[in-house]
Amino acid sequence: MIDRHALAARHAVEVTRILPESPLSVGNGELCFTADLTGLQTFPGSYPVEDRTGTAPGTLLATMASWGWHSMPGSYRLADTTRVYGTARGPVPYVDMRGDLSGDGEDPASAAESWLRANPHRLDLGRIGLTSAGGAPFTPGDVSGARQRLDLWTGTLTSRYLLRGAPFHVVTVCHPGRDVISVRLESPALGETGVRLAFPYGSEAWGNAADWTRPGEHTSRLLARAGGGTVLRRLDGTAYQVSVRMTGGGEVSAAGAHEFLITFREPVAELTFAFLPGDAEAEPPGRTGAEALGHAEAEPPIHLGAESPGYAVAEPPGHDEVAGAAARHWPRFWSTGGAVDLSGSRDERAPELERRIVLSQYLTAIHCAGSSPPAETGLIANSWRGRFHLEMHWWHAAHFPLWGRSELLERSLFWYAAILPRARETARAQGCPGARWPKQTGPDGRESPSPIGPFLVWQQPHPIYLAELVRRAAGTRRALSLYGDLVLDTAAFMAAFAVKGPQGYGLGPPLVPAQESYADVRAEAANPTFELAYWSWALRVAQRWRLLLGLPPEPRWAEVAEGMARPLVRDGVYAAMDAPPYTVRDDHPSMLYALGVVPPTHLVDNATMRRTLDDVLTRWNWESTWGWDYPAIAMTATRLGEPDLAVEALLRPETKNTYLPNGHNRQSATLPVYLPGNGGLLTAVALMVKGWDGGPPTPGFPGTWTVRHEGLSPLP
Repeated sequence: MIDRHALAARHAVEVTRILPESPLSVGNGELCFTADLTGLQTFPGSYPVEDRTGTAPGTLLATMASWGWHSMPGSYRLADTTRVYGTARGPVPYVDMRGDLSGDGEDPASAAESWLRANPHRLDLGRIGLTSAGGAPFTPGDVSGARQRLDLWTGTLTSRYLLRGAPFHVVTVCHPGRDVISVRLESPALGETGVRLAFPYGSEAWGNAADWTRPGEHTSRLLARAGGGTVLRRLDGTAYQVSVRMTGGGEVSAAGAHEFLITFREPVAELTFAFLPGDAEAEPPGRTGAEALGHAEAEPPIHLGAESPGYAVAEPPGHDEVAGAAARHWPRFWSTGGAVDLSGSRDERAPELERRIVLSQYLTAIHCAGSSPPAETGLIANSWRGRFHLEMHWWHAAHFPLWGRSELLERSLFWYAAILPRARETARAQGCPGARWPKQTGPDGRESPSPIGPFLVWQQPHPIYLAELVRRAAGTRRALSLYGDLVLDTAAFMAAFAVKGPQGYGLGPPLVPAQESYADVRAEAANPTFELAYWSWALRVAQRWRLLLGLPPEPRWAEVAEGMARPLVRDGVYAAMDAPPYTVRDDHPSMLYALGVVPPTHLVDNATMRRTLDDVLTRWNWESTWGWDYPAIAMTATRLGEPDLAVEALLRPETKNTYLPNGHNRQSATLPVYLPGNGGLLTAVALMVKGWDGGPPTPGFPGTWTVRHEGLSPLP
């Protein structure tokens, strides 16, 4: 048996100085708190996120929740950005964008495009940092002798340092079952030190979830009480509250319109912050009971008293209760589910790969296991304003059932049911039955204007794949009862969307493949290799679900699955798509993923795919790839029986395959966190360790590797 404690312990993260790209976080999937070297958010400017316009820099030190969203006032409609495209089914309306969009930024052509792309946006719920008792800020130069440790086994962040020469010991922890952060501070200088609690307005800027320049457009009202207080927040249509419980003779007072100062009289103090949405007692959207809460254990609800008319005021639990809950939850997390131990390997790269595996499990648990699909930057920063990309949902969360943690995927899989009416309406408007899923969206499921997103189709089969992984891991009867409609509606759209042509059933135009380099030719793009194989496989799976549900086979689904057009082969390798320019050698080499991400199908020839893999490895523009491409390539290599290439892909030394000391997969200064890389890594490792149905027993690691594993499941 693997020593699970030793495995987690040897990858605890230790920091002795400010690492601007690599702060540490505690969280539970629904709420996340990212701290600096002080264990709080004292120096946000030292952990920057660059805005793509260079005008509104953000910070990695945020407090975010799955329910924490804000919208600027506006009354724009998607109809204001719709354009009609010619298709084989006749004229079809698509949400579009007439302005410019690129990797460097965007230039919307109208107020409607701008507002609909930026709203709703995820909100930084509050900044909690050290300050002097008089409110004067500290500087990074005031901190010396620092040693900070994130203990993965207990989910506890411990920070020791000298602050202006005085020793400080700070313990930071997140409750695993409530939206609660707790901090224990100990210092002989605590009486001369305060904790600043500050609240921003929402921000439409890239990377920045906080706007500190508009104090007149929101309110922060303090309800003080003995041993704590509650701040009632309102920003346009968004309302939430932050309640504080304190010891150590702590007192809270207003220090500005949206700023509050907590001071102490004793050398030891405990602060607990509870975050709740709404003006009154309420659960966040999508939460019904402990299982749907997105948390690990069923706990009694936070006591809510009525200290102010019209408000329910939260009384947070004490620090010992929060720390105790975390100390029970995280050992259980690491002791159950999957584990991979590479410590016996002779390959010198094994410790680094094992580190990435362990930290990716922690990071996806605190960022990707909430009640809605996560943003690419999770609950740490606002890529795409914190909106989530449904084509990335698979990369964030498919690994959970493969690693024995199916319930962590199901928390966000439930969300599709909430937007099913909107997805059905999109399909109807485009002349199809079933449901067409959006690409870039917020909790309301509304599409965003874009020359790319509304034309992508590779997110359409994802709910079928994810539901199938849950069925295999958690049981057929349960999966059918919960996700049957989701699978059937998805397949109904897919089968109708495919149009029969001379080579078989095809996809598009209009269309943008997973390799988004073809956005400018979306009106002509057709039959991308990856999507053809994915369509065929997913429709076959949906057909099996019909039989398991006691329904007769759907002839159209079978006809399309069997009759999909075969991917185009040019010069002996698969092209990206069957339309000019056929293959552009940047962005995702998505033709590879027709075998790897997608299980074997009759559409893909292994010999041709092997030549395609060699061609990509030799001739691709690697700087243009993304973090999930490396595990995706490893999956292709694994299915082709090339374990050396699989390992090389996972550890290829490229800019966007960088994994920081905190475990995050950094892409750039504007995309400093990229969780699809972490989730994709775990999925690829599951395939390399456990293989797939009908595959070889030990598919993915060369002979110099010793791979001990427990609790993993094979892929389809």
